Amino acid sequence: MTRETESGRRRGLDEQAVLLAAGLADLAVSTLDSAVGTVRSLLRRSDATELAAQAEQDLMARGRLVLDRYATVPPAHLEILARHALARRAGDDV
Repeated sequence: MTRETESGRRRGLDEQAVLLAAGLADLAVSTLDSAVGTVRSLLRRSDATELAAQAEQDLMARGRLVLDRYATVPPAHLEILARHALARRAGDDV
């Protein structure tokens, strides 16, 4: 490979990196602009306090669901097996 080919590839990669960074920056700016527009429209509403209260309730409900899903510890596997064994023995004694 010649130096010209290597420098051409490097320049191509540099150009791609710059284009990707510019594209990401444009996407971030447009997303931020959209979010600011949404917030402005929400602030103009007459029922903004009710809307905020509902949003708070929704977030709290989501938080409860997440905690219920991940915070509860399932019973230990050996404990389950021991209970099954005890139940089976109790059934055999009858």
